[in-house]
Amino acid sequence: MNNPSDDAALSLMKFGIGQPVPRTEDPTLVRGRGRYTDDVNKPNQAYAVMVRSREAHGVIRGIDTDAASKMPGVLAVLTAKDLEAYGGMKCALPIKNKDGSPLKTTVRPALTADKVRFVGDPVACVVAQTLGQAKDAAEAVAVDIDPLPAVTKASEAAKSGAPQLYDDIPGNIALDYHYGDSAKVEAAFQSAEHTVKLDLLNTRLIVAAMEPRAAIGEFDKGRWVLTSCSQGAFGLKGSLVDILKAKPEEVRVLTGNVGGSFGMKAAVYPEYICILHAAKALGRAVKWTDERTGSFVSDHHGRDHEMTGELALDKDGTFLALRFTGYGNMGAYLNPVSPLMPTLNAVKNTASVYKTALIEVSSKCVYTNTTLVSAYRGAGRPEGNYYVERLIDTAAREMGIDRLELRRRNFIKPKEMPYHAASDMTYDSGDFPAVFKRALEMSDYKGFTKRKRESKRAGKLRGIGVGCFLEVTAPPNKEMGGLRFEANGDVTIITGTLDYGQGHAAPYAQVLTTKLGIPFEKIKLLQGDSDELIAGGGTGGSRSITASGQAIVEASAKVIENGKQIAAHVLEASAGDIEFKNGRFVIAGTDRAVGIMELAAKLRGGLKLPEGMPKTLDVKHASEPVQSSFPNGCHIAEVEIDPATGETHVVKYTGVSDFGTIINPLLVDGQVHGGVVQGIGQALMEVARYDSDGQFITGSFMDYAMPRAHDAPPFVTANVEVPAKSNPLGTKGCGEAGCAGGLASVMNAIVDALAERGITHLDMPASPPRVWAALQAAPQSA
Repeated sequence: MNNPSDDAALSLMKFGIGQPVPRTEDPTLVRGRGRYTDDVNKPNQAYAVMVRSREAHGVIRGIDTDAASKMPGVLAVLTAKDLEAYGGMKCALPIKNKDGSPLKTTVRPALTADKVRFVGDPVACVVAQTLGQAKDAAEAVAVDIDPLPAVTKASEAAKSGAPQLYDDIPGNIALDYHYGDSAKVEAAFQSAEHTVKLDLLNTRLIVAAMEPRAAIGEFDKGRWVLTSCSQGAFGLKGSLVDILKAKPEEVRVLTGNVGGSFGMKAAVYPEYICILHAAKALGRAVKWTDERTGSFVSDHHGRDHEMTGELALDKDGTFLALRFTGYGNMGAYLNPVSPLMPTLNAVKNTASVYKTALIEVSSKCVYTNTTLVSAYRGAGRPEGNYYVERLIDTAAREMGIDRLELRRRNFIKPKEMPYHAASDMTYDSGDFPAVFKRALEMSDYKGFTKRKRESKRAGKLRGIGVGCFLEVTAPPNKEMGGLRFEANGDVTIITGTLDYGQGHAAPYAQVLTTKLGIPFEKIKLLQGDSDELIAGGGTGGSRSITASGQAIVEASAKVIENGKQIAAHVLEASAGDIEFKNGRFVIAGTDRAVGIMELAAKLRGGLKLPEGMPKTLDVKHASEPVQSSFPNGCHIAEVEIDPATGETHVVKYTGVSDFGTIINPLLVDGQVHGGVVQGIGQALMEVARYDSDGQFITGSFMDYAMPRAHDAPPFVTANVEVPAKSNPLGTKGCGEAGCAGGLASVMNAIVDALAERGITHLDMPASPPRVWAALQAAPQSA
């Protein structure tokens, strides 16, 4: 007969914390058995299609819906007047202007009534019996717009005389932000032996999630139900409650499988309000599914910052101060989090792994006639680290200091932890020199000279780039840690983060297996039903394993606490004599025990318990907000450039990271790979563009390049685990780090390769035409 303790030990060896357990969602998803929003259909459902502005800026003189309303199958044609009872989408961040006044936010209606402010701004919603009928009728809606001049670039929109999007927001400035002591920073620059200055463009990106957005609205018995993609059902419900002016119990959000988001699917969108209203008005479910062309203009975009970065150094290369001045493009309205990226997140993440005494950030968040900009994988973290790493390489070249040595001189040392950075963040842990050293060794940095000679013989330019990074992660929100022992013997984890591709089920189960000894295969995960949640911060900011992990750990402790009392009754012992280990409640000093799953079975079977004793092992728990964690790393990229065509390839890539305690190394590697490829995409090819009239000119994959499998290099990755001290698992988050390391290392490698031709800076994207043009314009090519 097997010893239960031995079985538990073997289970931990295979499924415990630190084991490379494959994603448990994959067998369902790769067989096409996932249930995404568009897979859901309701009886007698109607279909919605949005009517969007084709002008970037203009006054609405009229919307003629008569013809559309009379077309076959049409049930309703909604305009702004139909939705006047509802609130709008807004940003409520408590960020203030440098003069102390609040940011100038917008309250975005689901359908605009007076003006259109970007191509794609929704003006009407057609609901019909079939999708085809709704599309036909949408084409028949006549929108009369008097065009106005448009502005699409943030720095241009902030100039005197630029087209004004709002009468009550002078200069299109949503937020004039400042952080730091200007006098001290200026003094540091004045006393510096050397200063460097770079204009740095962080390009606008299309999120291009694999699954376009979709939603179904229902209204039944006084209750709204939205089935939709999201990044967290609890948070989306909270926003809907506010906009619909409803009570919390009157709104439910359901989210199934989600095919990618990267920040884009977190917020409420106009389409959701339209279909919920239509469902109530028509007494039937209403479904809306975006198509790729629509998603290019209606989904929130990413990045789009114009920054001037400056670095002051003393004669030895010690960093004295960093200063950033620039603009963040908000688009036509404020998303709930969009002002964060060029402001607070720039401050937090430009500090990075270095002992920089002073940081100043002066940035303006500006309205433009473009699609809204919001969080995109990293949300200010990759941007901040990219700015710093480009400045460091430039300073090293200008000062004649080896770029590796310059970094070494300025690293924060482990003995200096906890370290209070100039960003006002306190780093609790990290060994940045060790990560750096490991990356150099694994990348064979010393062998680069030989590889460069080999590339030269083949007619190619070769460069190597270093990208060190540190991210401030885990936005502070309460998180649910629910545990439910089911009638069929399974145990369900209930938590408010949401898996939209990360693979949460396996690592969350690994934590629970480690803490309670529950068999891995018995553990299920429930995240996407707001009715089941008592808290939930959603997934974003690399917070999931840290926030949900802490909640699961705390919930497990409550299960043990209750279980000891129940086990004491079953074993006829005192609760004080009961210990819990290896999944069993044991009378101390004896071999008498009852397993946790056996105890759950007894409770299901009707075990009679004394008054005052817990009646279940189930737990509904909300943990307090987890503190920020600080994942960090060093990525090293090598590129080859064909000078005849400008074509650039990343040919070698090494990434060493400190993510604290690694729950599942297999999934961590996958997250790093995905982030790096997105970083490569931005560095080499991706950019969303508008023309001077505000027309979107990269509106499909014919015009917007995306990285493909052959653009991804062979990856070599490793982890240096320095556990965080801010949470019980010691985790630091890994979801966005690949972007941070990828942007900086690849762009530094490209400039390194071009440096022999006299090119010292190139903005993203380093596409073949832009690289070729830079080579032609370089002095050596003249």
